Amino acid sequence: MTDAPVWRRAEIQSPCVQVCVVHPETRLCVGCSRSIDEIGRWSKMHADERAEIMAELPTRDPSPKTRRGGRMARLKR
Repeated sequence: MTDAPVWRRAEIQSPCVQVCVVHPETRLCVGCSRSIDEIGRWSKMHADERAEIMAELPTRDPSPKTRRGGRMARLKR
């Protein structure tokens, strides 16, 4: 048996919380607040781009707090 340390990547971890639901109006994931594009490119992004997104995530609101309008809003579309 070897006492070698566990290998870890020196990268920013994903903000994913495994609640993967994209809000239809904001187009942001309700769980992590990333866009579909950001989620898809995450593993290919440079560390600096990931860091910028991670810093911006707390300011994003993935789901509006107001009602969407129900039937009347659908009829207006």
